[in-house]
Amino acid sequence: MPILLFSLRGVPEDEAFEVRELLTEHEINFYETSAGNWGVSMPALWLRDDSELEKARQLLDEYQRQRQITQRQLYLQQKQTGESKTLFRAFKEKPLLFIAYLAVLILVVYVSIKFLFELGLSL
Repeated sequence: MPILLFSLRGVPEDEAFEVRELLTEHEINFYETSAGNWGVSMPALWLRDDSELEKARQLLDEYQRQRQITQRQLYLQQKQTGESKTLFRAFKEKPLLFIAYLAVLILVVYVSIKFLFELGLSL
């Protein structure tokens, strides 16, 4: 019976590639499912043989510890050099897109509050 090893939902493509490479390198028999055309299925890596679960789990745990360290160092380096993402930087890079998202957000909040008060006053 297949065993879920690693969910790929929300995982950056470089991390997913590295995990696939790690499993292949250690000759762990796995297969991948995608999110499908509409993104509602379960994108994940699955083991075919449950006897490899412990080995695969140890490899993934070690990989994730190392990735956490390297990503944290990268973040701190970007923060020191001023390259990290901030709200102001997002506005500077794409001001029209930022304003469009902000307008949609304000519209959703306005409509929600308006309907809330209309429903409250009619009861």
